[in-house]
Amino acid sequence: MAEVAAQHEHPLELDPKQQIAELVARSRAAQKEIAHYGQEQVDELITAMVYAVAREERSKEIAQFTVDETRLGNYDGKFLKINRKTRATLMDIIDDKSVGVIEEDPERNIVKIAKPIGVIGALSPSTNPEATPVIKGIHAVKGRNSIIVAPHPRAKLTNKKICDYMRDALRRCGAPEDLVLYIETPSLELTNELMAQCDRVLATGGGAMVHAAYSSGTPALGVGVGNACITVDDTANLDEAAEKIRISKTLDLAASCSSDNSVLAFASIYDALLEKLQQEGGYVVNPEEKQKLQQTLWEDGHLNTSIVAQPAATIAAMASLELPEGKQFFIVPETGAGADYPFSGEKLSVVMTLYKVADIQEAIQLVDAIQGYQGRGHSCGIYSYSDDNIMAYANATHTSRVMVNQPQAASNSGNLWNGMRQTFSLGCGSWGGNSTNNNITWRDLINETWVSKPLAQTKVIPSDEELFGSVIAKFAE
Repeated sequence: MAEVAAQHEHPLELDPKQQIAELVARSRAAQKEIAHYGQEQVDELITAMVYAVAREERSKEIAQFTVDETRLGNYDGKFLKINRKTRATLMDIIDDKSVGVIEEDPERNIVKIAKPIGVIGALSPSTNPEATPVIKGIHAVKGRNSIIVAPHPRAKLTNKKICDYMRDALRRCGAPEDLVLYIETPSLELTNELMAQCDRVLATGGGAMVHAAYSSGTPALGVGVGNACITVDDTANLDEAAEKIRISKTLDLAASCSSDNSVLAFASIYDALLEKLQQEGGYVVNPEEKQKLQQTLWEDGHLNTSIVAQPAATIAAMASLELPEGKQFFIVPETGAGADYPFSGEKLSVVMTLYKVADIQEAIQLVDAIQGYQGRGHSCGIYSYSDDNIMAYANATHTSRVMVNQPQAASNSGNLWNGMRQTFSLGCGSWGGNSTNNNITWRDLINETWVSKPLAQTKVIPSDEELFGSVIAKFAE
């Protein structure tokens, strides 16, 4: 294994502001070295950054190391993210033009030129620490930026390992290693300073941290709270739906904010779907078990972090439940939404809430109630072969993403079977308190210069009759 360069250690006497100022100065110097790189040079860098971590043996090492350090999720989920998700993200952006003229609009005679922003301050969560630094890193460098990663303390060694591999890759390509830097011993004070001193914040993490990003005084791209709701209608293929719900619910032990939190089944297929979900490894809790599970999942009204991304057997033991062999996730029947119904909220665990609805209109109303409590603007899914139901659902729900007949957790952020842009940063629009609905990519990490030339023919304002049409009569006395 190649030796990787270590970062400079910060003297103990440096306060947080000075420590971050030093990192930002190094990062800014590195960014200036690639500010005028051509497209081929940029694409070589991001290709090397992914290759450094996505090679088979390297991915296995990172996956196991991540699980060992964080004690969140599982090896298979971590391996998929570092081995496949990073590759898919590279594939998704490698042919994008991000240098020079990136867009031309002949009708308006406008040309758009990409310019780097500078230093990107990136927050990385404990739930997805294996691929988040890589995906944010290549999006930053694709735009000819540098990046400084602020990891969650629970994943600081994983972050160091991954960032050092990417730094080594940059060195091998003749580029400055400091295009990728990181906070080695993370703290709230250091993260806040990074957000204040960088040029743009890319925040993925808990609600409090995202709010802090928006309050930092630096332009920020944040994400909203997840609480994915999945509807299964009477046209769905129930075998397909049950299998994909299980895949989504158990992927990396529900570490993803896109994991299926609530499933709404039409009454006509409710019993059949429930039977198939049980065949897929779901365990239906009775009222007494539901109460025990609730007391375990929440403490003083807050989600118990010790249950996050843990195996079903671990949660069962904590709740003093007898979990039959082969069961991978819990199914909790529910009827209401809101603070009085905590299972309607985001659970970040292999616990799924199940509702019965009459039709698509009741499903829409219930989804809005559930996500009005938590997760508004993030995402919904639907298993259906009725375009009328699909479009009614998409038009009426307050959501940025609707995945159709796909496992939600594996699809929201882009996958090989859909056209969503590959990312781990999901904007939730104004519904979720975010500035964008986008799957955030390199295009959100650049400035654009618009070059406007005169039109071949100057536009002419039409007559009042043409421009105002029928509204003129409304103003007649």
